[in-house]
Amino acid sequence: MDTINSFKGYGKVDELEQQAFRKKTRKRLIIISISAVLLIGLIVGVVAGTVIHSKNKSGSDDVPTSPAAAIVAVCSMTQYPDSCYSSLGSSESTDPERIFLFSLTVIKNSLRKVSTFTDEYANKTDTQLVKEALNICATVLDDAADTLEDCISSMQNGGNNLIANGSRIDDLKTWLSTVITDQETCFDALYESNASFMEDIKLLMKNSTEYASNSLAIISKLQSLLGTFKIPFHRRRLLGAAEESIFPAWVSAGDRRLLQQNNPKPNVTVAKDGSGDVTTLNAAVARIPKKSKTRFVIYVKAGIYLENVVLDKSYTNVMMYGDGKDVSIISGSKNFVDGTPTFSTATVGVAGKGFMARDIGFKNTAGPSKHQAVAFRSGSDQSVFYRCKFDAFQDTLYPHSNRQFYRQCDIIGTVDFIFGNSAVVLQNCSIFPRQPNPKQFVTITAQGKVDPNQNTGISIQRCTMSPFDNLTAQTYLGRPWKAYATTVVMQTNIGGFLNPLGWARWVQNSDPPKTIFYAEYQNTGPGASTRDRVKWAGYKPSLTPSEANKYNVQSFIQGSSWLPATSVAFDST
Repeated sequence: MDTINSFKGYGKVDELEQQAFRKKTRKRLIIISISAVLLIGLIVGVVAGTVIHSKNKSGSDDVPTSPAAAIVAVCSMTQYPDSCYSSLGSSESTDPERIFLFSLTVIKNSLRKVSTFTDEYANKTDTQLVKEALNICATVLDDAADTLEDCISSMQNGGNNLIANGSRIDDLKTWLSTVITDQETCFDALYESNASFMEDIKLLMKNSTEYASNSLAIISKLQSLLGTFKIPFHRRRLLGAAEESIFPAWVSAGDRRLLQQNNPKPNVTVAKDGSGDVTTLNAAVARIPKKSKTRFVIYVKAGIYLENVVLDKSYTNVMMYGDGKDVSIISGSKNFVDGTPTFSTATVGVAGKGFMARDIGFKNTAGPSKHQAVAFRSGSDQSVFYRCKFDAFQDTLYPHSNRQFYRQCDIIGTVDFIFGNSAVVLQNCSIFPRQPNPKQFVTITAQGKVDPNQNTGISIQRCTMSPFDNLTAQTYLGRPWKAYATTVVMQTNIGGFLNPLGWARWVQNSDPPKTIFYAEYQNTGPGASTRDRVKWAGYKPSLTPSEANKYNVQSFIQGSSWLPATSVAFDST
């Protein structure tokens, strides 16, 4: 194996393979599409006729006054207007907020219809890796359905204040971005397993993926829509008074104290030597109440705990802390080469909202020859990691989805060792590329944004990048995993190990799509010069201060109020 072919990672299928797949899929899509074109054309024709009639009567700047005209205005903002027209045409509303709420039920119903496919297709294969990929699909699609319930509840419980509530808009954009990421994660797992029925699943889920994208577009373009509907828009944000904290605003005062005080009182203590309540992390997890609204604290005494731990979406508001990132260590060795899908290789995986970790290490010891082997995976919204260590080789840290913040952490790895599609800020962290296998190169990041309206990306701010060992391999800041990959490195000290190009292609001899956004801003150190960087259309060697500010804590992940509540320090600008 050499160069790019040795890095075919989690769902990381190269563009040439995707082109071949699309050609095969297109034939089936044509057959299905032709039968739908007449119906959609009829709907669009009726809708357009209604709009034209309205404009002829009252002028071109009229507010949409019929449901049909309102649907045209709303669907014109989406990536998939045809599926938008056909799915929302029965909403019978001219209120963009009501149309948006209806769109959420459309996604939920579509996901419910396809959710049983995992059992059906598991009975069609004897390949264990494919069965495990289907299990991943079942998990993430269930998470997506749960997230949609959160979206719907937020709308229904919010009265008529959505327009003024910036916090709720941020939540909805984040959660819908996660619904899209969850569906993409299912596809990634099936690609990785070489499932023979991949085309069938893509077609089966075509509606749910497009509907989710449409809903995200509607909430992302809400201000423009309100202008079209002549509805006053005065967005209100409650920023709180915690900008001087080292943690973002959504971290509560109580959580801040837990993250900063010396010995927070635990609900359960884990100790290998028997001096605690339990001797394993999994025994501690068994004591966590489901869907807890109060903080549950696990203290992990010094020791190396050889186990894999999963906290699914029902484990909310959990905190884990140890005696130090180098002495309290949770270690595993699951990996792709030995037959585990990347998503499931994580030594520790968390999904429930509000997870926090402090002074603890997460490790995967599989080594560079075992390819994908995750030390830590997080899909936890509003999660915080303070003075933690993530130690592995390929795919070390997997910030999968939602909003995440890492402060004063160590991340060590080789290929794509910070990857995923969350909205994540790593601040004041130490990033250590390490020597990979012969003929491999090192890529620090691989970002997975798939939709232009997702509010996701990797922001690396005020960190240091230096070799972990005798690093001689060609090393890059990252490579674009998906079509809208977004990564910004700013105010970071970059060592002399970096290849002057800075960034690597995903496919050899082929520049990435223009839709990516890669940028650098005010970096220092011998590797910071952008003079010889790549010349991609989607790369910016420098940003203006206002452009850079879009990727700081306050703008990118803080939203209105969640980080200050945890009390982890953060720089707001």
